[in-house]
Amino acid sequence: MAFSFTKDLETGNVQIDAEHKQLIAAVNALLEACQQGKGRAQLESAINFLADYTKTHFAHEERLQQSCRYPQYEAHKKWHTDFIAQIQQLRDKFLAQGATLLLVGEVNGKTSLLISHIKSADLALAKYLREHEAK
Repeated sequence: MAFSFTKDLETGNVQIDAEHKQLIAAVNALLEACQQGKGRAQLESAINFLADYTKTHFAHEERLQQSCRYPQYEAHKKWHTDFIAQIQQLRDKFLAQGATLLLVGEVNGKTSLLISHIKSADLALAKYLREHEAK
């Protein structure tokens, strides 16, 4: 099942929303490859994308949070730091074991977790930003 960038994922921040759209496109590429039986072939590029994406995107979000003194900054940053470490572990596992079906499943699980993070933590940030700007 492919993901779509729908209204419930919009934060209202142009950069953050554009980066979330990139993530969804990459997740969908991996899901499509899996449906075609080519998930293992797509795995390395998916892991590399996630590793690069999370470092860059999370840094953008964290700068935004700091600039508006977001009260949940520390918790949000910790989640980011932990998630980056989890992606690095997947990358290390890929380098050690290669593309396995188990690893494809783990990467899909992490991408679903990231989408859930957008729907909860990032939308809470977006709500705070809208309220903060209104003052």
